[in-house]
Amino acid sequence: MRVVVTGSAGFLGWHLRCRLQASGGDDVLALDRVGFADLEEAVADADAVVHVAGVNRATNHQEVVEGNLALARGVAAAVVRSGRAPRLVFANSVQAGNGTPYGEAKLRASHILAQAADAVGAPYVDVLLPNLFGEHGRPAYNSFVATFCHQVVAGEQPVVQDRDVELLHAQDAAAALQEALAGPTRVERPEGAVTRVSDVLAMLRDFDDRYVHGEVPDVTSRLGRRLFSTYRTVAFEQRGPFSLDPRRDDRGCLVETVRAHGRGGQSFLSLTVPGALRGGHFHLEKLERFVVVRGRARIRLRRLFADEVHEYDVTGDEPVAIDMPAMWAHDLMNVGDDELVTSFWTDAVFDPAAPDTYPEAVELAHAGGRLLP
Repeated sequence: MRVVVTGSAGFLGWHLRCRLQASGGDDVLALDRVGFADLEEAVADADAVVHVAGVNRATNHQEVVEGNLALARGVAAAVVRSGRAPRLVFANSVQAGNGTPYGEAKLRASHILAQAADAVGAPYVDVLLPNLFGEHGRPAYNSFVATFCHQVVAGEQPVVQDRDVELLHAQDAAAALQEALAGPTRVERPEGAVTRVSDVLAMLRDFDDRYVHGEVPDVTSRLGRRLFSTYRTVAFEQRGPFSLDPRRDDRGCLVETVRAHGRGGQSFLSLTVPGALRGGHFHLEKLERFVVVRGRARIRLRRLFADEVHEYDVTGDEPVAIDMPAMWAHDLMNVGDDELVTSFWTDAVFDPAAPDTYPEAVELAHAGGRLLP
């Protein structure tokens, strides 16, 4: 299936591309804001269009309304002119029709897209999404969770306006959009977890208190696990690897590589010959840690669909822990002359039926989909 994703450079668009990349069965044409100029060309041979692009914030209410309507009209016009009947999926909001400028804009945008789908005889799926959070959300823009994560990692004091809130992780939202690529016309309403803003901040602070020492907090709840993965990505980008504390005596050395609260997960060792490369993949959810305990290694990481490669030369003489953020390709190479011994930890026992491991070379950028400038 050839799938056009609008808003691919945004928060939810990136998460959807990651999920489609993991599935591996679709030809994804990723359109950012600049790429809207090529929208008609992209839709001309598309089997489906997932409209994610939107305007959440602007200098005034009119810009929010007109921005969302203009994007919807552009997609609708491209679909009608394509001469085809591509499936239309809209990343809508539960706020649609709530009387606010944003809510009214999303409701009217949905009507525009539904009319276009009806005109060409294509299925239309309206996906109503609650408050989203997740890895690489923009602070002070996408979610208060992103704002809190950055503030907690930076040692700042967040301001809490407490209330009940329904939170849905962006990967769960992406899963709903992917599921909308099949089946009849319908309205989907994925359910998130209901919590309080103050409870979210309390969890993030607890994460930071433990993780600053390398400890993994209790992540047995799904919301806690998703929040920790979101927090951990910010911590990795701002702090990088963290040093461990070898305990030496006349018998040798002991290094504690993982202290996990709530759930132990799975630990294992690898022996790697000089020059050999391990990894070259990414995970959507799995929490994973690398610690070189003997030899010399080069560990590399790259966020999906980005160019920058983070590279660390590490040695067993001065062990450090490097956690792999979700949706980052990573690999490990023995760059020494002797056999390399590496300790690995994941938070879940390996399941061959659902390994959550997807091939992706670290040195490649924009794999798995054409990014139209």
